[in-house]
Amino acid sequence: MGFVRAAGVRVASAVGTLFVASLVIYGSLFLAPGSPANFLVNARTTSPEQLAAITAQYHLDDPFLVQWWLWLSNTLRGSLGRSLVQRNDVWSLIEPRIGTTALLIVLASIFTILFGVTSGTIAGLRRGSITDSAVTVINSAALAIPPFVGGVILITVFAVQLPWFPASGGGDGPIDSLHHLVLPSVALALSNGAYVSRISRAAVISEAASEHVETARIRGLSDRAVVFRHIIRNALIPITTVSGVTIAGLISSTVVIEAVFGLNGLGALLLQSVLSKDFAVVQAITMMMVLAFVVVNAVVDLVYTVLDPRVTTGVAR
Repeated sequence: MGFVRAAGVRVASAVGTLFVASLVIYGSLFLAPGSPANFLVNARTTSPEQLAAITAQYHLDDPFLVQWWLWLSNTLRGSLGRSLVQRNDVWSLIEPRIGTTALLIVLASIFTILFGVTSGTIAGLRRGSITDSAVTVINSAALAIPPFVGGVILITVFAVQLPWFPASGGGDGPIDSLHHLVLPSVALALSNGAYVSRISRAAVISEAASEHVETARIRGLSDRAVVFRHIIRNALIPITTVSGVTIAGLISSTVVIEAVFGLNGLGALLLQSVLSKDFAVVQAITMMMVLAFVVVNAVVDLVYTVLDPRVTTGVAR
């Protein structure tokens, strides 16, 4: 019952967040200098009839809240509007690119979790060892390198000097696409994996020094049982939370990585649309990214309540 209530609360919170985000996303149209209609045509020569058509399309003569609700209701029905720059339906521009960005995020998430949790756990269990020092140095270096710089380094080493992976493009077919997305996903996961590794190390060290672990050792439990049943199991709670938030943050980072590696994904389309002031496309992609971020965070919150049921019952840790 506690889990169901927690799920209801988180779903309500997610819906509220999406409503607020939609207000901000749509309202940004009115923050630009001049009238919204002139901003949408982006200084292109337009006749009075075309300007009137744009005003009617976006309901710019209606009150702001009415305009926002019409846009949001259309978006919820899957009608994302029409690009004024490319003269196409927005969904037709977005749909072919979703797969590339989704696969990039999935691969980057896998690399982030594998590297971050594994290296951080090993370093925490071997605190003060050469392994711990090596992991700390690698994490510091990875955190100091911006993703786009890491991408350039990876291209130089593994695509130019060691031609193991393609330098750009998304590939054709499932296998070729995976091959093309290895370097971009690693570049996306570098700093994020290092952050998860640091948190994992700190969580493992904290649990290893806790009283219940000392009690388990005194009771004569084997080192393996202590590590897996008491240290890693309890350390998974903060690790899961941080990993989920980090994975959600990967969504916005795809914009830079897709530009570096020449990927034809949503991030590249968003950047292109911002530069051309194609506001309908910018609104749609931004809303999709916010939705993905909110969903990931809601799932992480629910996983957290499963790992630690005391969260739903209000028992302090």
